[in-house]
Amino acid sequence: MIRTCSIFRATVSCSCQYHNTISKMKLVKLSQTNDVMPTLGLGTWQAEPSIVKSTVYAALELGYRHIDTAFNYNNEEAIGSAITKWIDDGRGTRTELFITTKLPHIANRASDVEKFVNLQLQRLQLSYVDLYLIHVPFGFNCDPETLTPKVNQEGNYELDMATDHIATWKKLEECQKSGLIRNIGLSNFNEEQIEKIMKHATFKPQVLQVELHAYFQQNELRKFCEKHNIILTAYAPLGSPGAKNHFVTKYKYSPNTFPDLLSLPEVDTMAKKYEKTPAQILLHFLVKQKIVVIPKSTNLDRLEENKNIYDFELSEEEMNTLIRLDKGEKGRIFNFLFWKGVEYHPEYPFANVKKQLSEDDI
Repeated sequence: MIRTCSIFRATVSCSCQYHNTISKMKLVKLSQTNDVMPTLGLGTWQAEPSIVKSTVYAALELGYRHIDTAFNYNNEEAIGSAITKWIDDGRGTRTELFITTKLPHIANRASDVEKFVNLQLQRLQLSYVDLYLIHVPFGFNCDPETLTPKVNQEGNYELDMATDHIATWKKLEECQKSGLIRNIGLSNFNEEQIEKIMKHATFKPQVLQVELHAYFQQNELRKFCEKHNIILTAYAPLGSPGAKNHFVTKYKYSPNTFPDLLSLPEVDTMAKKYEKTPAQILLHFLVKQKIVVIPKSTNLDRLEENKNIYDFELSEEEMNTLIRLDKGEKGRIFNFLFWKGVEYHPEYPFANVKKQLSEDDI
């Protein structure tokens, strides 16, 4: 039996792209279940367990009701503890919350879906999650001792070349039908991969989470999702400034890979006009277009700032100014090449990246 989630079954009406009222910007309706999803969530990637528990509790106290995590973030247990404490303290109820987590790359196969869903529910101390995504379209062989990808002698990750999206999706449908998860979707999939799943799906993908920000606006993918009634969630909506040191140090990314969106003069001009921060301008720009944003922060002041994005309205001219910042594929930050050898997987999703790698080898 599917559990009823009272606050998230409200009716949400949406007007045209640039004329949403403030109230209509706060929630988006999901297809098939009519659940609604807050357009602002707390991202928790790179949030250490020792810090994320207090951060999530503080965010809930500030009014956040959408929390985004994943098995790969290694913080589900701490987040579950924060949610449980918040409820036990009488601060709110489970039905007020929208919790998202994701199937990891090491479990991207039908035989592992139910096992990992139940493991993650246990870690989160929940009987169901509101949204469950397949985190990436490719799969790795799993080290059963560490629950991390196996690495071969050459230092490459051991790819599971038999990744079967249809079989995995069917198992997710079973979990949705049984009430373990309310809504299901994808992350980092391309249009061709999504279409293939939709052709075989009984319960269609409802949400797609991808990198999306002012320099990488994913226009064609957005048109595709709108056509198929798929809600888009933007990760790295501010260009992921906090990830720069992590990737440069650990994976030898170039510092130039990470754009300084917060210092763009166009954004700064708008921030001064509306007495807002550059981050608030960039987040408002996306939610005004019915895109869900999940900025990550463990700073209480920034948590407060990030949620105050609904009390002003960018003009159509200002929206168009920000739209013109788009760099297309040149604006992409995350190509997953930090997983050495991943580009050889048959379901690696970024054709332009593979093409560039091939040209570099010539």
